Parts: sequence; structure tokens; C-alpha cells
Amino acid sequence: MAFEYIKALHIIFIVTWFAGLFYIVRLFIYQAEAWEKPEQERKILIPQLNLMANRLWYIITWPSAILTLIFGFWVLSYRWGYMQLGFMHAKLAFVFLLYLYHFYCQKIYKDLQNGKSNWTSTQLRVWNEVATVLLFAIVFLIVLKSLISVVWGIVGLFALSLFMMLGIKFYKKVREKKNL
Repeated sequence: MAFEYIKALHIIFIVTWFAGLFYIVRLFIYQAEAWEKPEQERKILIPQLNLMANRLWYIITWPSAILTLIFGFWVLSYRWGYMQLGFMHAKLAFVFLLYLYHFYCQKIYKDLQNGKSNWTSTQLRVWNEVATVLLFAIVFLIVLKSLISVVWGIVGLFALSLFMMLGIKFYKKVREKKNL
């Protein structure tokens, strides 16, 4: 019975972590766009967006990432035999990439909090989709538990990535027409 509670908590913290990752990059986009606004708007937007990003990052996203890791290892301790299976190695590799993504978001967060905007809003929109691709990979691997599915999953991920890139480009064109 303890396993089910631990697994449920692991899933809950995965969900809150991803919610934080998705929303923090959305805030990064708004912060990058705020730098392009007239000074009067910028004076209002940037402090508010910085505050929102700070609260999201340190109150929700970081704790969720840490608790996901703790409960993930705890769940794995009940199913240690999974470490012998290739799908788990692939899943953990994607989880590792997700933590690298998280750490790079930390760098972007720090830069924006210090008034440095090194990314365009379009680049950040693309960056936001990296978490989506990782989410798909991790969920399909853990649900299907099959390396053959990984091959098809990778093909699907590339197709999904291509579709998202086309969507981002289309959205950019729509926004540019709207601003004319």
C-alpha cells in the first residue's frame, strides 16, 4: 500500500514540476517582450513579471523538481528490477535531459532577473517546446515499457517537434500581421 501512495506523490510532483516549467518559460517570453515595450509600460511590467517568475520558480518549480527526484528514487526502490530493462535506462536518460533543461531555465531566469534578455520571444517559444517533447518521451516510455516503442516514439517526437516548429512559425506570422 505504501508503494501506491509514494507513486501518487511522485506523479503529483511531476505534474506540478511540469506546470512550473511550462509557465516559467511563458513568463520568460513575457519578460523578453516587456523589454520591447515603451519605458512607461516596461516600468510596470518588468517588476511584476520578475515577482511572478520568482514566486513560481522558487515556491513551485524548484520544490517540485526536488520532490519528484526524491519520490522517483523511492518508487524505483520498490521496483529495482526495472533497472535491468532498457526502457528504464532510456526513460532515465530523458529525465536527466529534463533536469538539464531545468538547470538551463535557472540560467535564463537569473539573466532575466538581472535585466539581461539574451533570447527573443520566438526563441523562448521554441525553448518552451523542449519540455513538451521530453514529457512525451518520458510518459510513453514509462507507460509502454518497450524499447521498440522508443524507436517509434523518437520518430513521433521528431514529427511532433516539426509540427510544433511549424506552429510557432505560423503563430509568429499571425502576430506580425496583427501588429501591422
